[in-house]
Parts: sequence; structure tokens; C-alpha cells
Amino acid sequence: MKTAIITDSNSGITQSVAKEMGIEVVPMPVLIDGELYFEDLTLSQDKFYEKLEADAQVSTSQPNPVDVGEYWAKALKENDAVIHIPMSSGLSETCHTLSHYAETEPQFKGKVFVVDNQRISITQRQSVIDALKMAKEGKTAQEIYEFLMATKMQSSIYIMVDTLKYLKKGGRLTPAVAAIGTLLKIKPVLQIQGEKLDQFAKVRKLTDAKTTMINAIKKDLETRFKELRAGGKMTLAVAHTQNIAEAEKFAAEIKETFPDVEFNYIDPLSLSVSCHIGPGALAVAATIKY
Repeated sequence: MKTAIITDSNSGITQSVAKEMGIEVVPMPVLIDGELYFEDLTLSQDKFYEKLEADAQVSTSQPNPVDVGEYWAKALKENDAVIHIPMSSGLSETCHTLSHYAETEPQFKGKVFVVDNQRISITQRQSVIDALKMAKEGKTAQEIYEFLMATKMQSSIYIMVDTLKYLKKGGRLTPAVAAIGTLLKIKPVLQIQGEKLDQFAKVRKLTDAKTTMINAIKKDLETRFKELRAGGKMTLAVAHTQNIAEAEKFAAEIKETFPDVEFNYIDPLSLSVSCHIGPGALAVAATIKY
């Protein structure tokens, strides 16, 4: 059985890297002051942050399922099945919409498997890598789907937000709390444990934020993921929003702290997350690998 792998730009996989990998990446739509852009096609990371910091009205939306269906139809001309890995259903309705479309459209029913394995950004990218490896080994689409679903909660992300401005703008903080937090220079550390973006801790300095995230990952590796770590099945990665210099320093600290765990990459965070947290963020993730 020949299986195609498709994901979306929330994975952090660029169009050029996708070609090298032999997969397709659906660009996520982004609305800026009412104008529609597509991530990594008509909207670069630099242009996105330029607009965001200029206080433009920025929001992300779902891709049109019919447009995604065109990717599926094209892939099915040369493949028996499609594994589609979108962003977590806990962060967007995209996954539910595409699942329904795949299950009800006759040409895709039983051939397109939409994976709701609760991933985003660097953890979603790992799912793509795993699916691609399994497909190359000759695993069926059903087998790939079952592995990704069975391991969906075996990942953990911690994110330091550099400014409260965008959390306030998105309605995730009251203006009063945001004002106090900004005055005190609070840097919240958020977490994604398979579902939504939730609060984890509050710190005041970048060094404290990095220590908090490293300690959180350490705890996960020593408890939830202890057996997987011992079996060499865990990976680490770092993400950021317009903060590559600090991301590289953070990655070096991560590698030094966990020399026995595979470190994969440093990626920009997806725009779907970035529009809510703004520039200057740092994130670390621990994820199971196939």
C-alpha cells in the first residue's frame, strides 16, 4: 500500500522543506486587516510580525475543506491512501471539519485518514516525520493512523510569552490583569498538553522562564515519559516567535541538560499560535517518536 502524507503549515514545515520530504503542506489562511493571506505562500514570517507589531487586525481561520480536498484528490491519483495531519482539534475546528469531509465525501471515504492527535508546531512536525517513516516502511494508512492516535498524549509543550499584549488583545486576559502584568514585567509560561493553551507558571525574567520550562520537561521525562525515555523513544525540540538568537541559546541548554534524549530542530512557532502570543516567545517540547 502506498500512502501519501499531508499536513498544514501549523507544523512549521515550509513549502521548500515539504518538497524535500516528499509531502504536501496546506498553507493556513491568515486575515490581516480584512485581507486574506496564506502562510509561507503569500505571507512570510517577517511580514506577519511586521503587521502584528503595527497593531493590524490579525486572525487565523480554517482552510476551505474543498481546497484541502484538491490536495487529497491529487495525492490519490498516485497513492492508495492519504494520512492528513492537521493542527490539534483543541486549538481549532479545522480537524473536525476535515474529518467530517473525509468521512462523508464518497471519493475520500475509507481512503483519507484525518489524524486528530492533538499536535501543533514542533510536535505536529514530529507526527509528520513518524508517519512518513512508517509509510516508507510499508505500513498501511490504518496502521499509521492507529499509531498516531494511540500516542497522541505522549507529547508536552511549554511556552514562555514575552509580552502580555497579544493575550490581552485576544481576550485571554482582562485589561486590568494585563496592565498589572506588564507593569511587573511578568512573563507567563504556558503549556499545551494535547488540548488548549493553558497557564503553567508566572515568572519575571527570561532566565527564570527557561529554568521553569527545563524543570517542567525534566519532570515529564522522569515521570510520564520515563519508560519511553529509557527506550530511546523521546525527542526534544525548541520553537520561537521572532527570537532565533535566544532559541539557539535555549537549545544549547536543553541539549546539555538532556544529553541522552535526541534533539531534532529549532522552528518558528506556527502563525496560528503566534498571533495570540506575539514575538519574543520561546518554547520547548518533548515528543514520542516512532
